[in-house]
Amino acid sequence: MPDNPSAQQSRWKQAVYQVIFEADTHAGQAFDITLLWAILLSVLVVMLESVQSVNQQYGPYLRALEWFFTILFTIEYITRLVVVRRPLKYAFSFLGIIDFLAIVPTFLSLLIVGSQYLLIIRTIRLLRVFRILKLSRFVGEAAVITGALKASRHKILVFLTSVVAMVVITGTLMYVIEGGQNGFSSIPQSIYWAIVTLTTVGYGDISPTTTLGKALASVIMIMGYAIIAVPTGIVTAELSRPYQKSYKHVICHVCQATEHEEDAAFCRKCGEKL
Repeated sequence: MPDNPSAQQSRWKQAVYQVIFEADTHAGQAFDITLLWAILLSVLVVMLESVQSVNQQYGPYLRALEWFFTILFTIEYITRLVVVRRPLKYAFSFLGIIDFLAIVPTFLSLLIVGSQYLLIIRTIRLLRVFRILKLSRFVGEAAVITGALKASRHKILVFLTSVVAMVVITGTLMYVIEGGQNGFSSIPQSIYWAIVTLTTVGYGDISPTTTLGKALASVIMIMGYAIIAVPTGIVTAELSRPYQKSYKHVICHVCQATEHEEDAAFCRKCGEKL
């Protein structure tokens, strides 16, 4: 008895799903590798189109290639939605959103000139290489970094608030000291100078000329070196926290040893009961 159409459709979806979403089969690996090459070539096309000399000579060909890759990725995105069990869950997942954003700019370019350059977001799709090369363990390491950033967010927020207050105060002081005749035409302009100076970027488009202004600038420069290390230290402390052992403050009455582990019942040096 021949299979009913629903069963045939189910088998078709399952076969396509294995090719698109799984990299364990030869067909799946071939699909993913082809997709990665298509992503790289499409990004290269966008970069070349931004070069004026190349765009003037090969502009129509580059735009044709751009539309070719966009249509290709659109078909791929729709196919993913069709064969996946929960289309909405995939559509609002991280990779699903990136897949959608990778095709939107070309269509937006019909309304907004230059929006096609946002196609560079396709480079994020190269994250699929982790799945192809069986490097999913690195995703777990990335989760450790994300967890450390999340755990230190309150400290970083306090730090950033302090920095904002500092640049507002120093920028205002520099506006009072230098005035508009030396380039510090407004408090926002002076705050911009304070940010550039504190972060040790130093564009040099605005600089103090008075002795008092140079003295204040010197203080801000020195403070900048100290401030840069603060967020790094906060995140590093959170990264090392899982690897730190917990010690209880118990001194052995025989050998006076300290720093015993939290669950230690005996001295780590002489073996005496704690």
